[in-house]
Amino acid sequence: MRFMVLVKADKNSEAGVLPDKKILTAMGKFNDELVKAGVMLAGEGLQSSSKGARVKFSKGKRTVIDGPFAETKELVAGFWLWQVRSKEEAIEWLKRAPFEDTEVEIRQVFEAEDFGPEFTPELREQEERQRAQIATKAAKKQSRRTLDQRLEEARSRGNERKDCVEIPMQVNPYLNFNGQCEAAFKFYEQCLGGKIVFMQTHGDSPTADQVPPAWRDRIIHATLRVGDTLLMGSDAPPEHYQKPQGIYVSLSVATPADADRIFKALAEKGTVQMPVQKTFWSPRFGMLVDRFGIPWMVNCDQAA
Repeated sequence: MRFMVLVKADKNSEAGVLPDKKILTAMGKFNDELVKAGVMLAGEGLQSSSKGARVKFSKGKRTVIDGPFAETKELVAGFWLWQVRSKEEAIEWLKRAPFEDTEVEIRQVFEAEDFGPEFTPELREQEERQRAQIATKAAKKQSRRTLDQRLEEARSRGNERKDCVEIPMQVNPYLNFNGQCEAAFKFYEQCLGGKIVFMQTHGDSPTADQVPPAWRDRIIHATLRVGDTLLMGSDAPPEHYQKPQGIYVSLSVATPADADRIFKALAEKGTVQMPVQKTFWSPRFGMLVDRFGIPWMVNCDQAA
């Protein structure tokens, strides 16, 4: 489930008063916890309404109304977008936020399945394609921006060789399954609080006529977004499938409670190799192989 968390405006935010270092530090620490737990999808503060505008739609006309707006309590000063398992989990996270003397609202975001049959497969595919394009373009812009910054730093040091500049990239696990990819990714989506952003069968791909009929409902590619991380996978042909050996998918979580919950979920019908427990480096660490044969390490990032 996704929830938008709306921070209401007050007289200070509308007056353009910026938070002090203490508040920024506390909020940065809280955001770190959200990111590490895979909860935070986005979060921004908003300028005062004096720098905004409204567009009124009435009888085919568009009327622009410039800010500021008088009803301060109805205005929004900032927001988060969170991915959690339930409204109760969102509330528990919000209780930990470093706010004082304010009111924060939680609103659930519509998902595709909420719209029922009116949201046709064609419309669903269109939305998924749009989301994928947005994510791809954003990643490219960020990579380009980061590379430009590093090139500029290299030039300032008198070194313009591109091969001496670290190129930004992302390393993502890619898992192979023996015909169980769809079930596995739906399981991981629930366990990890992620979102399947892409899943396609061989039968729905341009290569449908090149695979046996029995193989057309197998997954040619799937992508699960968990926080800022992508987990990818597919079904491998039987003659090429091998059980994972010598690797683990390492999962870092923010709190011991998160580690216990996720470890228990992943271990159900699987094999526990090392029970989740306190170690010298972490308050919670455990190792397991899940029901689909994928090895996992679950580690809490808090100090032991």
